[in-house]
Amino acid sequence: MAVIRDVMASFELYQPSSVADAQKLLEQHGSDAWVLAGGLDSFDWLKDRIRKPKVVVDLSGVEELRGVRTTADGIEIGAMTTLTEVANDPIIKQKYDLLAQAAELVASPQIRNQGTLGGNVSQDTRCWYYRGGWPCYRAGGNICYADAPEGRNREHAILHADRCVAVNPSDSAPALIALDAKFVLRTKKGERVVDAEDYFIGPEVDITRLHILQPGDLLTAIRIPSTWAGAQFYFEKVRDRNVWDFPLLNVASAMVLSGGTIDRIRIAVNGAAARPLRLKAVEDAVRGKPRNTATAEAAGKLAVQGAIPLQFNAYKIPLMRNLVKRAISGVEEVTWAS
Repeated sequence: MAVIRDVMASFELYQPSSVADAQKLLEQHGSDAWVLAGGLDSFDWLKDRIRKPKVVVDLSGVEELRGVRTTADGIEIGAMTTLTEVANDPIIKQKYDLLAQAAELVASPQIRNQGTLGGNVSQDTRCWYYRGGWPCYRAGGNICYADAPEGRNREHAILHADRCVAVNPSDSAPALIALDAKFVLRTKKGERVVDAEDYFIGPEVDITRLHILQPGDLLTAIRIPSTWAGAQFYFEKVRDRNVWDFPLLNVASAMVLSGGTIDRIRIAVNGAAARPLRLKAVEDAVRGKPRNTATAEAAGKLAVQGAIPLQFNAYKIPLMRNLVKRAISGVEEVTWAS
């Protein structure tokens, strides 16, 4: 493993007070710039001296990136809004509680007080080989140490692996996908709005990134339409420890029933692949079906089709199958311990 150091490499620090100034700095410095939100992912990289940006752009002083605002068709959440604010916001809890549940299960209270929604969806993978400075595929090398014969891969991917088997660690991402959220980006060409599921990318697209942001781009807000306001929500996160830990797997679903029949549904999981996965095949299979045990069982089996376990993570297949089953049936969350 790489030697852990306590002293960061030197960099120029900029603290803009507006989105326009922040974007100007990012465009000016391009790939030499590092965006600092809550800092929880960033400081790990900087303190370990694995990443050595020449410029750090601290967004903490940009007030227009904070807060929850109602819109004509839902809400808009500034990318710098903390996870605690998201979890406690009365509008989110009343209409979009799926996101509040997900935000409240991130890490610990202290981390949620500092961590931001934009940072949570944009954080890098937590594979210890990659984070430790090993020259793996994701770091520009020609090997995946986790998928090697002696590799440790208990937390890694069972789906959509392409050379790299690291997973996306975000808890809020699947909830936002299930809510059909839109991510608002500021780019050199102006504002760009993308579906939540299209914000994330896998190694088959670019093995060095988990999201679509390019140098000079800035995630400014997340919009949630009213389409799923007040739906029946389900969120469950399985982790080794009840506080601080990243998900081994999580699931989020939003469902609208007509009588006992599933009229509309969106469902997503994370921790199974390098990107959060919307389970479109499951949605199509259960739409119009009764919400019962048989439907839930079939959904769980369909969700894991094509899953390929590594040496130490075969448990993720029955785990994902059961998470999807419970997300369909609406069974109360189960407390897990490892």
